[in-house]
Amino acid sequence: MMDDIVFQAKNLQIHAMRDDGSELPIVKGVDFKVHRGEVVALIGESGSGKTTISLSALGYCKPGLKFAGGQAELLGQDLTNMTTDALRPLRGQRVAYLAQSAAATFNPALKINEQVTEAPVIHGTKTQNDANLRALELYRALELPNADTIGDRYPHQVSGGQLQRLMAAMALCGDPDLLVLDEPTTALDVTTQIEVLKAFKKVIRDEGAAAIYVTHDLALVAQIADYIVVLYNGEIKEKGPTDVIINNPQHPYTKRLIAASRLEPQTQHSAQEQPAEIEPPALTTTQIDAGYGPTKDGRPLVQILHDVDLSVQRGQTVGVIGESGSGKSTLARVVAGLLPPASGSVVLADETLPPALAQRNRDQLRRIQFVYQMADTALNPRQRIRDILGRPLEFYTGVSGREKKDKIDELLEMVDLPKSFAGRYPHELSGGQKQRVNLARALAASPDVILCDEVTSALDSIVGANVIALLKDLRERTGIASVFISHDLSTVASYAEHLVVLYAGRVVESGLTHQVLSNPQHPYTRLLIASVPEMRIGWLEDAAKARITPTGTSDNKFSTASGCPFMPRCPMVIDNVCSRVTPPRRQANPGSNHGFACHHDVNALAVETVSPESHQI
Repeated sequence: MMDDIVFQAKNLQIHAMRDDGSELPIVKGVDFKVHRGEVVALIGESGSGKTTISLSALGYCKPGLKFAGGQAELLGQDLTNMTTDALRPLRGQRVAYLAQSAAATFNPALKINEQVTEAPVIHGTKTQNDANLRALELYRALELPNADTIGDRYPHQVSGGQLQRLMAAMALCGDPDLLVLDEPTTALDVTTQIEVLKAFKKVIRDEGAAAIYVTHDLALVAQIADYIVVLYNGEIKEKGPTDVIINNPQHPYTKRLIAASRLEPQTQHSAQEQPAEIEPPALTTTQIDAGYGPTKDGRPLVQILHDVDLSVQRGQTVGVIGESGSGKSTLARVVAGLLPPASGSVVLADETLPPALAQRNRDQLRRIQFVYQMADTALNPRQRIRDILGRPLEFYTGVSGREKKDKIDELLEMVDLPKSFAGRYPHELSGGQKQRVNLARALAASPDVILCDEVTSALDSIVGANVIALLKDLRERTGIASVFISHDLSTVASYAEHLVVLYAGRVVESGLTHQVLSNPQHPYTRLLIASVPEMRIGWLEDAAKARITPTGTSDNKFSTASGCPFMPRCPMVIDNVCSRVTPPRRQANPGSNHGFACHHDVNALAVETVSPESHQI
């Protein structure tokens, strides 16, 4: 029914303005509708126009863009020709926007409740008292802890998943007719993501709102969307009900998206047990303790890592997985020398490294290189690619002139970029291309080990799969060792031969990838595996019913030096033992390097089974 339509794009066209005054089509005649109570997902790789189209529902174009034709109608009103003053009453009142980063959305200087209730009070649709009551109602609906008092906190005093749900409360407080959700769970780990998804889905259903959901993750789309619009290069390639698109895609691009979302895990034949090591490992950490804040008696005020051991052979990738706050990035900072450990050692081949970066010589710095998560912030926007790659070449190898130019060309070729890109600035490259430059900069030093910290988390499935394929190829060609840090278990499983599972700064399970995934022992590892979304409609509800391990991280999980930190969430707690005694290290199989830390042995843990479906990484 026409009066049931909340938003409608009719032959929507958006152009970019070139410097010479000419126009470049970005969105090319897009048509779709969003009905009340419906979630419509816009999917596609980076640059497909998802966010640009979704922002048209607010009557907004990014700087340098303009509405060039067609209509973007909200409740029958065309937003494309409205002034900012005319749009202001609609934004936050009729339509609300949820950004990807809640941390960037909230003002750190203001309390949460003041920000959640701001829009309806400013628009005059609610008094402050009414807005406070509405906010409290939403805190409870979104299953936030301490709902009665959480609004009195500042943003930094809540977890990332809680802040993401609070951003949803902020958007819903004014009772909008349409929500625009722009990658709202991309930066969250799998266990937090499942809780946020459940909360979003429940609130959208209960509130009767409509939503546009922007994402590149098809597994998430299958859980929350009613209708899918597949975009490529600003055009719709396919659209239809979610079950039809997921189960019977017709367009080759849709099929490619689905294939890229199903990364194949390492198999048993891709890595074998190596009982007799001929060469020393490329990298070893032994009994690493590390943390932040002032030290007392040589110990950090807040200890993050506890007795962490890691070993990486030349030509091997070790994946380090765990929720946000588990200590993954802290471990990488210790290895790189950015954070000196309180105790323990970092050994590169057969050389023990000084703990602090400033104490390491140039060759030691060269041999370990960091590949950062966000290429946008890692690459200097004022330098051309040739300068970004040329600096580490000069610093570590002393090359210059023609030799440096040839080396830059080799690096670009190594990461499958054309030589002509040397003269470009970072903003002239796509997200995937910038990540390749980010990788090439690390390779410029000819390192022995690279530390990849969430290098695919901000990329869409196709670009992310291409980066993983590139890393595999580089590993085969150069024999470089890598530590691959991520909260995305399916991505790690497709690339790493070995897995190390961290929780609260402790190694709770480790082993060959196929061992850990096919026979997980620790309850936390099982929780991670069971939380990976499947591209199947109804998975979210099935997973919620089957879950016996509570999700969400404990606020004081780093506070105890003894006992098991997973105890508050574990379904198999042993009274008066788990709270006092640090779990022993056990073997999953005799003679295997698959180990785990738990008070229960293999036979006891076998009783606590995980459904076969949860192993489909």
